[in-house]
Amino acid sequence: MKATEANLLAFIKRSPQFVIPIYQRTYSWTDKECRQLWEDILRTGANEDISAHFVGSVVYIERGLYQVSSQSSLLVIDGQQRLTTITLLITALANALEGGGEPFDGFSQRKLRNFYLLNPEEEGEQHFKLILSQTDKTSLISILNQTELPKDYSIRVTENFKLFEQLLNERKDDLVTVCKGLAKLVVVDIALTRDRDNPQLIFESMNSTGRELSQADLIRNYILMGLEPKLQTKLYEQYWRPMEIEFGQEAYVTNFDGFMRYFLTVKTGTLPNVGEVYNTFKQHAQSPQVAEAGVESLVADIRNYVRYFCAMTLGAEPNAALKIAFQDLRELKVDVAYPFLMELYRDYDLKLLSQEDFLTAVRLVESYVFRRVICAIPTNSMNKTFATFGKALDKDAYLESIQAHLLLLPSYRRFPSDEEFKRAFGIKDLYKFRSRSYWLRRLENHQRKERVSIDEYTIEHILPQNENLSLAWKEALGEGWQQIHQTYLHTLGNLTLTGYNSEYSDKAFTAKRDMKGGFKESPLKLNQGLGAIEQWDETAIRHRADLLSTMALAVWIAPKVTHETLESYKSKPVKAGYSIADYSQLTAGTVRDLFEAFRKEILALDSCVTEEFLKLYIAYKAETNFVDVVPQAKRLRISLNMPFSEINDPRGICKDVSAVGRWGNGDVEIGLADLAELPYVMGLVRQALERQMGSL
Repeated sequence: MKATEANLLAFIKRSPQFVIPIYQRTYSWTDKECRQLWEDILRTGANEDISAHFVGSVVYIERGLYQVSSQSSLLVIDGQQRLTTITLLITALANALEGGGEPFDGFSQRKLRNFYLLNPEEEGEQHFKLILSQTDKTSLISILNQTELPKDYSIRVTENFKLFEQLLNERKDDLVTVCKGLAKLVVVDIALTRDRDNPQLIFESMNSTGRELSQADLIRNYILMGLEPKLQTKLYEQYWRPMEIEFGQEAYVTNFDGFMRYFLTVKTGTLPNVGEVYNTFKQHAQSPQVAEAGVESLVADIRNYVRYFCAMTLGAEPNAALKIAFQDLRELKVDVAYPFLMELYRDYDLKLLSQEDFLTAVRLVESYVFRRVICAIPTNSMNKTFATFGKALDKDAYLESIQAHLLLLPSYRRFPSDEEFKRAFGIKDLYKFRSRSYWLRRLENHQRKERVSIDEYTIEHILPQNENLSLAWKEALGEGWQQIHQTYLHTLGNLTLTGYNSEYSDKAFTAKRDMKGGFKESPLKLNQGLGAIEQWDETAIRHRADLLSTMALAVWIAPKVTHETLESYKSKPVKAGYSIADYSQLTAGTVRDLFEAFRKEILALDSCVTEEFLKLYIAYKAETNFVDVVPQAKRLRISLNMPFSEINDPRGICKDVSAVGRWGNGDVEIGLADLAELPYVMGLVRQALERQMGSL
């Protein structure tokens, strides 16, 4: 490696050509980064005391396996964003100087183009100082040649060029400062030698200015950078480039990292942390099975899952019914379910799952998420639920196994029953629900062939929101009108859709019902029956809530399998190897009384909690141990399976045993020797259970 400080313009001038390899990310600087560079150039150019401004490094390969085009081209490993941005700025500056002389030495239009933008004596691609990849390349060449942009032009290249044209036009009477600032830009010129330097390791270690590399950028480079050029080109053109096109320029930048995270969840059964996607991918790629199959198999696999992901998340699904179902999932923001749904889509694509069963499964996922939100069940357990869902599938009875698994999820991850959902849906504040257009649209369009666009309507409170109700409304509601208004205002029974919101205003119910365009004339399903109601009061609101919440059971369906079938999917209990009789400390006396009181309390925490007697301790589990108990002569030694730093223990009775060998799991130890301490101890135990439930 050779690293030297260099004036940026001099470096560009003496370099015959910079080539951005196909494995590099596309140009991605936004308005923010460009304006920052512009401000730095102006500040530097305006201050005679500033001799130079450092803008980062340019890392390239001089010769060897990675060389392309000609022996004089430099293959850029890092620095594409800066080189491209400076090229766009110089191009805009050259255009601004057309017929305008030379405001600063060396900055005429001809010199700018021939020194920094073009190789005037060369033809074809060699004519240009900078060759980008794919869409970026054709767009930059069009800008340099001042010809029409390609149909699928690069958004970032063209928008940033226009930005610099605008900024230069605003300073057209003072271009000297811009020229001086450009002349002071400095980079670190880093030349690699293929035989001695590892470009991949150097690329990973870069911490350049500008936009950070995404996890997807690192992954693409990891796959393609080290390959022989022909295979590199083949994999990019046949697999990676189609993925970029399928996402689209903007969505590729914003969504590909998320996709890769879900792809790895499918493959590993664990959702990687956002910042660990690249490392997780490397582990996956280096696993024996994947490595043996080869890099092309890996890239082809990623490409297939991109198709599934884009169908679900970007509206690319060709089947009409599935497309609508995926739209509903997107509006409900069910991102956490995508790993499971991608696995289902793969089997649907392979004809292992019928279209009808796939659609039912998608709707069940939607129902599961929506019902839990309505029933106010914490959602933080769903990562684990969907990451591991595939392990529960019986692909010989695909849909049945999905439904059975949903019904058998433990209480904190449960699928809310019809009764629980109906009750909660009828009384929840749905007006402040984050996706109220979603539930209104789903109710209105249920079993409709001619779908209603909810965007054309506004939400209507039949009983008005105005706290200063008219006398007519107070009389209609009765003596407890204030309590009724407070209780039912934003609930299901009092909400509907209308195109006449301003006309309805705070009018009495009968006026809203009978006016032109009123409830009697409304074609909306949500307004059916309102035209026959004489008085809008608590009884009417509750009755309508009951009707609509009953309808909701058919919209957000529950799994349906027979009792016998469900029983067949239940795990068979493992015969216990030990029992309470195997613990001499629990035969009788104070410790036995303590234990019986403790086990009663802990088993009552949640129906999912199970008890297992082991050789050396008694374990209490949700899905894994959260509390272990070792009976001793005068007390119970209790281990909580959580980090000591996370326990909230105002009395300070917990002990950090993270560095001490103990029977049991966890870093927190408590001693229980007195029944009077049990309520406080159970508060600590509850923290361990809630932590486990929250991470599942």
